Amino acid sequence: MKLTKNTRRAAAAAIAVPVLLFTAACGSDDDSASSVASVEGKAGEQPKIKVDKDAKAPDKAVVKTLSKGKGATVAKGDFVRLDFVGQTTKGRSLGSSWTKTPGAKAGAPRMQPVGEAGTASQQLPTKVMQSVVGQKVGSRFEIEGTAKALIGDQLNPQAGVKPGDGLVWVVDVVAAKKAEKKGMAKGEQASPEAGMPEVKDNGQKAATITVPKGQKPPKETKDQVLIKGDGPKVKAGQGLIAQYTGVSWEDGKKFDSSWDHGGATAFQIGTNSVVKGWDKALVGKHVGDRVTIVVPPEDGYGTNPQQGGQLANKTLVFSVDILGTV
Repeated sequence: MKLTKNTRRAAAAAIAVPVLLFTAACGSDDDSASSVASVEGKAGEQPKIKVDKDAKAPDKAVVKTLSKGKGATVAKGDFVRLDFVGQTTKGRSLGSSWTKTPGAKAGAPRMQPVGEAGTASQQLPTKVMQSVVGQKVGSRFEIEGTAKALIGDQLNPQAGVKPGDGLVWVVDVVAAKKAEKKGMAKGEQASPEAGMPEVKDNGQKAATITVPKGQKPPKETKDQVLIKGDGPKVKAGQGLIAQYTGVSWEDGKKFDSSWDHGGATAFQIGTNSVVKGWDKALVGKHVGDRVTIVVPPEDGYGTNPQQGGQLANKTLVFSVDILGTV
């Protein structure tokens, strides 16, 4: 089970509409064709996309940089945080990071896609994520084409979008960060506090987490900093780059680890994009920290197996190394 699929909460639907549209995508760019869409608004402001009713989308991906930022150039594999608006050429929404999260407090950060440039994202097709590569932080670009051109054979037939339908995305590159995929927190590790699990560092492998025998799990989320980092404080809305391992309290068995998927991963923190226990425990920690988190069902996957799957009704234990923010 991968973090990017199984720690995402249902409330992420505000920007997760494209997940229903595709499973993956590939293709090549062609910026020589004329654009069918016009875009109003500056980078950092919610864009408005206008398409002529008789416009025909190009049968190859067209990528146009609408405004160049002044930040670093994004390389393949860099972790990025983005804003986006997507729609069909007929005006049907494909999702937007500008949509307010249901129940969010006034002034709370918006949910934004966080992932690796050039690699599939839960909110954006691979072709869009590939187009982030080479853009500068602060830039706004547009990508358009038919569903066949942008998504290809991975188009979800149940999404109600046909291969010939035109699609348009406008994307802002909010932030980018290079990170070592095999990175780890470094420093002297503290002993576990009373009632907290023990974490054994296994180098570039999943950590061994031992749940205390005969100990009942806590009813509220608990955390402990095992290694204190000296980096910046993690803020809500940032993308958090991390290594992690997770086990269930009930049987001590590992259900996931970033090490099983190639190393460090990234996700947005403090926006209800991951389980509540992560938001509660990791906002306010520091880059370089190693944190143990114990998450009861109400802050994890709940008690309904239809929603929480195999992790419903379980108390989860995580060891998380905070490698950076984006």
